[in-house]
Amino acid sequence: MRRFGSKARDDSDDDLSFWEHPLWAALVKTVLVLSILALGGGYLGWLHPAGDSLAVGRGIASAMVFVSAMLAISAGMRLAAFGAILLAAITGTSVALAYIWPGPPGSITLYQKNLRFDNADLAGMEADIRAANPMVVTLQEVSEANQTLLAALQDQWPHQQVCPFGGVGGPAVVSQLPAVPGATVCAPGLAAMQVVYQDTPIWIVSVHLHWPWPYDQARHAAELEPVLAGLEGPVLLGGDFNMVRWGRSVERLAAVAGVRPAGPMQGSYLGFAPWLTLPIDHVFAPRGGRVTYRPLLGSDHLGIFAVLEP
Repeated sequence: MRRFGSKARDDSDDDLSFWEHPLWAALVKTVLVLSILALGGGYLGWLHPAGDSLAVGRGIASAMVFVSAMLAISAGMRLAAFGAILLAAITGTSVALAYIWPGPPGSITLYQKNLRFDNADLAGMEADIRAANPMVVTLQEVSEANQTLLAALQDQWPHQQVCPFGGVGGPAVVSQLPAVPGATVCAPGLAAMQVVYQDTPIWIVSVHLHWPWPYDQARHAAELEPVLAGLEGPVLLGGDFNMVRWGRSVERLAAVAGVRPAGPMQGSYLGFAPWLTLPIDHVFAPRGGRVTYRPLLGSDHLGIFAVLEP
């Protein structure tokens, strides 16, 4: 038996537009909350390493918060939508600036590249380095096979430091600039060599971090902090960090080294798909610098040519 007044309520529900329906409002609210949690979680790398993994998607999370906020307006949640739009604007702008803001011009040239351990185009790689003619080069995944590249470059880059690191090959630094005798460092995923530029000793450091959580990037970065802190004098830092430059692991290493990122940033890892690129290769210097990107040349990482200011 139908209760009195139930038909009136049913008719009222039928009269609601799609945008006013309670189910739509609940769905929008859920998506908005999840987007905000994903965005906010990316700032919590100091609390748990999972925060850095979320930080990789900060740009996407900002866009999701913005879209969800616009939908929330249609569902009548105007106050929540306003706050979410403001949050998306602040976080999204910081990401956008990293992609478009060029760094200051510099005077030292550096070529950064993760070679890929099984690079099948070492001849093309050598030709590109010679064409760029950098003063110093930072490399990662210098496997036994890839060491033929270093041998080929020795005529113009005679000062070389290679350090072992896992099965894929270690980091390396090669330089045209004269090396300071005995001033080299090897650590897990790090190679460093001190060179002389305009009568000033400068450390050139190549870094290759592990993947982030659930892998052990946070622990790896913590191990390298005292190594970088112990380098006296200016540092130029290049590497495959397997992390965006605003990730906690990268920011901590940059802080102890006293360096700023060179820009603009660009998706540099193409190993997943050509349309899914991750900006995880970076170059840093005390005053930053300006970068352009080089082809893959047998790798799954783009190269970076940087003009840096110590």
